[in-house]
Amino acid sequence: MTEAEITDIPTETLEKLMEQLHSLTRLQNIKKELDNLIHLLKIHGMRKERQLPQPETSLHMVFSGNPGTGKTTVARLLSKIYARLGVLEKGHLVEVDRAILVSGYVGQTAIKTKKVIEKALGGVLFIDEAYTLTSGSGQNDFGQEAVNTLLKEMEDHRNELIVIVAGYPTEMESFLDANPGLRSRFRQIIFFEDYMPEELLRIFLSICDTYCLNLMDDGKAYVLDYFRHRCKNVGDDFANARDVRNFFEFALINQANRLADLPKPLSDEQLLTLTLEDVTDITLT
Repeated sequence: MTEAEITDIPTETLEKLMEQLHSLTRLQNIKKELDNLIHLLKIHGMRKERQLPQPETSLHMVFSGNPGTGKTTVARLLSKIYARLGVLEKGHLVEVDRAILVSGYVGQTAIKTKKVIEKALGGVLFIDEAYTLTSGSGQNDFGQEAVNTLLKEMEDHRNELIVIVAGYPTEMESFLDANPGLRSRFRQIIFFEDYMPEELLRIFLSICDTYCLNLMDDGKAYVLDYFRHRCKNVGDDFANARDVRNFFEFALINQANRLADLPKPLSDEQLLTLTLEDVTDITLT
């Protein structure tokens, strides 16, 4: 990532955003945790309107899980939901990683981090692979400077900013232990589990539906078997829903190659059908 990615402020209603959250494949435990939090925030809003005292609630979170488990998608929805609840003024999301926050020169990292935080005020700052900020070593590594700056800015802008840090489960535990202030700031840890093969198939079929593509039954059986094998032999390259999207793109290439040899013009049915041939001989790396 060479520059911060900024998601627009919400245009959807709260009801529509909640529908989007609950339509996500699986994530049942996460939906329940977020529902509880959203209910709490609604009550806080009522208390605030009536000028009643209310306890402090930290909304900074750790999203712990492997790649492709929906962490960024949920963060984008949450930023908009918080805006609709009145917790955030804008509700945009600023997505960054270590390269956006850390400089290779003394004193520059704090400046870079502050500029990113300024962009995120009124919304959510989402730091992907946050553990890389504290995993470096040597006097020329300035990740810790970024962490120190982040903690100070979180305190200075406690009512203007929510920070979500994300990454692999084991590495994120090490991240929280790297600085005494981190675990106290990020008290809420939400774990994103890997998808099951049947869920990966549903995601694939959902992508197909988006483009009005129909996968033949023998193709569905093959895709399910493919992801059963991939889930059984999980390696460092396994990326859950990202694997599904990559698989889909390869299937489109296979379909295009198959259709290229057919007589023209092609019918709508031919253009919108994926066959067994289209989903075989695909290798994800």
